Amino acid sequence: MSRPACRPQPTAPGGFTLLEVLVALAILSVAVVASIQGFAQGLRLLKLAGDHQDATLLADQKLREVVTPAEGREQGAEGPYRWERTVKRVEAPELTPPGGLPVWQVWQIEVRVQWGSRQVELATLRTVAAERRSPAPPGTPAR
Repeated sequence: MSRPACRPQPTAPGGFTLLEVLVALAILSVAVVASIQGFAQGLRLLKLAGDHQDATLLADQKLREVVTPAEGREQGAEGPYRWERTVKRVEAPELTPPGGLPVWQVWQIEVRVQWGSRQVELATLRTVAAERRSPAPPGTPAR
């Protein structure tokens, strides 16, 4: 019996071609650049959120500093933040009993904090007991 002639089998290539390596490196470099840009954007947003939080805390502090409200406007700066506080009396006729003096006064307090091109505004209403003046005795001139 005769044996068939042995032909060498084609062998699989032993490695990658230069073109395959270049394509793989191009894909890898695009992925690395995209991930670095994503991390950088995340850091920028983290800084912005921190600045916004600091500005909000400063505005809240300036709101709470008003113990006895009086109409007016104040401003100042703390670090990179500029703030402005406005206090106004708000008319509230529903807090006045019929034929009597007001029992309460209502004050509006607004604070605006600016840094760079950004700003935060907070506002609140505060009620304060009205000053009670005793009626003048008859025959006393009004002041």
